Amino acid sequence: FRLPRAEPASSFGDARCFVEKSLEHPRHIEIQIIADSHGNVVYLPERECSIQRRNQKVIEEAPSMCLDEALWRAMGEQAVQLAKAVQYKSAGTVEMMVDKNKKF
Repeated sequence: FRLPRAEPASSFGDARCFVEKSLEHPRHIEIQIIADSHGNVVYLPERECSIQRRNQKVIEEAPSMCLDEALWRAMGEQAVQLAKAVQYKSAGTVEMMVDKNKKF
């Protein structure tokens, strides 16, 4: 881990490294949410942003062809739980990754 730690240490003064799970055939899904100051949060239809070039979205597809209704609802409920946990108040986006087995 010497080489991977050297770059962030020299750039940011912090040598910590984070290991992320590898996903096979990942899909980048964004769930839109709206939250008010009374603790109400709703999720809206998703959009898929998997087609990217140089880490920039090229195409947003809505609805996503890889989600069925049950998966969309599960992801939407997770987005709502996240917004409530941080007392979010506004319109926003929760970004998620879905693998080939429909795990997110």
